[in-house]
Amino acid sequence: MTNHEHISEHDAHAHGEGMDKKRIWSVFFVLLALTALEFLIALGFVHHWGILQKGMLVNVIYIALTLVKAYYIVAFFMHLKFEKSSFIVTCAVVFFFIIYFIILMLVEGGYLHTVMTHQPTFPHK
Repeated sequence: MTNHEHISEHDAHAHGEGMDKKRIWSVFFVLLALTALEFLIALGFVHHWGILQKGMLVNVIYIALTLVKAYYIVAFFMHLKFEKSSFIVTCAVVFFFIIYFIILMLVEGGYLHTVMTHQPTFPHK
């Protein structure tokens, strides 16, 4: 057996442990349940029954559910769960830097907006 055949067999075995039909359907039903829960909260608890009020709590719930859904999509359908841990850490660090820079730009934009509206460059006479 040549080295190339050995490597290709190893790669086929490593990727074969990933997604089978049972796991695909289980991930599908988890994503379906999370989406149904989001719709139940949005349409039922907030708008129809009035149990929850729009605000920070509802936003935090939506963000948490969306992050769980994003984890399932990235981990299983983009096969990141089956990669080496160093690659996962690299992707996570990049993701956190992107989120950090987005937050920095939002804070800076909010500051500039308040400064420019309270101290206009050309005040009205």
